[in-house]
Amino acid sequence: MEKEFIRNFCIIAHIDHGKSTLADRLLQITGTISDRQMVEQVLDSMELEREKGVTIKASAVRMLYRHSSGKEYELNLIDTPGHVDFSYEVSRALMACEGALLVVDATQGIEAQTLANLYLALDADLTIIPVINKIDLPSARVAEVAQEIQNLLGTPPEEILAVSAKEGTNVEKVLEAVVERVPSPRGDTSLPLRALVFDSHYDSYKGVVAYVRVFDGMIRPEDTLRVMSSGIDFRPVEVGIFSPDMRPVSVLSAGEVGYVATGLKTVSECRVGDTITSSTSPAAEPLPGFRHPKPMVFAGIYPVENEDYERLKEALEKLQLNDASLVFQPEKSQALNFGFRCGFLGLFHMEIIQERLEREYDLDIVVTAPSVEYEVVLRTGEVVRIDSPALLPDEGLIEEIREPWMVVQIFTPMEYYGTVMDLVRRRRGIFREQEYPAPNRVQLTFEIPLSELIVDFFDELKSRTRGYGSMDYHFAEYRPGDLVKLEVLVAGEPVDALATIVHRDQAYHKGQALVSKLKEVIPRQLFDVAIQAAAGGRIISRANVKALRKDVLAKCYGGDVTRKKKLLEKQKRGKKRMKMIGNVEIPQEAFLAVLGLEED
Repeated sequence: MEKEFIRNFCIIAHIDHGKSTLADRLLQITGTISDRQMVEQVLDSMELEREKGVTIKASAVRMLYRHSSGKEYELNLIDTPGHVDFSYEVSRALMACEGALLVVDATQGIEAQTLANLYLALDADLTIIPVINKIDLPSARVAEVAQEIQNLLGTPPEEILAVSAKEGTNVEKVLEAVVERVPSPRGDTSLPLRALVFDSHYDSYKGVVAYVRVFDGMIRPEDTLRVMSSGIDFRPVEVGIFSPDMRPVSVLSAGEVGYVATGLKTVSECRVGDTITSSTSPAAEPLPGFRHPKPMVFAGIYPVENEDYERLKEALEKLQLNDASLVFQPEKSQALNFGFRCGFLGLFHMEIIQERLEREYDLDIVVTAPSVEYEVVLRTGEVVRIDSPALLPDEGLIEEIREPWMVVQIFTPMEYYGTVMDLVRRRRGIFREQEYPAPNRVQLTFEIPLSELIVDFFDELKSRTRGYGSMDYHFAEYRPGDLVKLEVLVAGEPVDALATIVHRDQAYHKGQALVSKLKEVIPRQLFDVAIQAAAGGRIISRANVKALRKDVLAKCYGGDVTRKKKLLEKQKRGKKRMKMIGNVEIPQEAFLAVLGLEED
């Protein structure tokens, strides 16, 4: 199709503002999907996506739409992930478009991720079409939300579309606005091929299937292509479009969106943001913006049963085929035996991987408390990166420890201003600025250590603001901090899986809280078990789990007192021996106790 009849656009929104439902209605109206094939959240194919109401994987679909002028247009909708952990994937999907539908819930108004994704869209120089969704709800505040959008974008209220994606009200106007307001794609078919990979998945028959937007040149199934970052050459197994299922075509030309089945074996060979070109006449330079997504949060994943180790390894390898941002390596823990140290983009990414391991691969796993990656400067001047507290060098060798800091934007109604400030202050946050994008709403910007952010910060923000607060964050820099390793010793043995790196000021309080919690969850043995917290080379807290007492005198009724003394002495010797060789089983609740530590 001619470039002037092509429109590439995406939908950006906060979680649960109706992005996937609007995509469903657009597919129905354009006849891309028949009513018989229709299911809710067509583009969210994963069970977890439907359940959590958030898009995890990007997807694309081509729709043919006949405008009121009688001309037929090719509309390529690129559905972007909706969570802050996947902001890099969102930025690549936005680069593949010329326009974006900004969907705002009529009952909730603008929220933090709406703004975060909007700024990404404005950076990518996209045409923004504001859409207010859920106008059918009794609590809808259409006029107020329209005013918020006008204050933010300067769009006149009459140009803001008010729709109900669920009921289908005014959705036709959205398609008209896309055709009329979104510019047609630029690009030249005579130039060397440059196609942006904005997502990919692994297919056991076709290898890695790269989702591409062609900027210059053409892709034909018989061409030999090259991935520019790795220099890997391949012959496509198939070239096609999403409609919404995969349909082969003979050519993809500049301006079009489709897929290339590469036949490559791992997603890491064809990463999101990479550029595909021709190997015979390659482009001079790749498209800008490509980088390797860097894991920010690390945790140990261990099988509950040791014999499941190989099954866990296979499951992680299969997940990595579709998700190149998941990294893992084997690890051994004294308490949990053999497992894997895994790196994730964020807490939500970690939660998704954990649930998929349990559901799709039927594994019983223990996940240790998440930690972040620290930079340790040794006295020799060498800088080492550690992602597990167990790997921290001896204190005498360390010059300084640097921790990752994040810039956090919190969007909340004015009445929760004080409680949000208090929450951030307790988590070592630094206030930067505040703005008032809408009446009775405030946007607060803070700097905060990532280690404080990953432990129930979002849950506490939601509870303190009764669900109205929302947040977005991005990496700022590594900064030196007065940090120490907080170790836990159970029966004199350090338990590496319970070790954490904390600020020195918080070590005593956290150590005491952790010891108290472990005393509740570690079961009583036939001998006294000492639980100790140590930081900076000294014990800072201790609690004892009292021994279970077996009544050895139960069988003594009457007789000489020496018989009783003899039995008690025998028991005493047995307890002493057991204390030397006894093993304390630590249940999974103990590892979760590290997560559940409440701030004072």
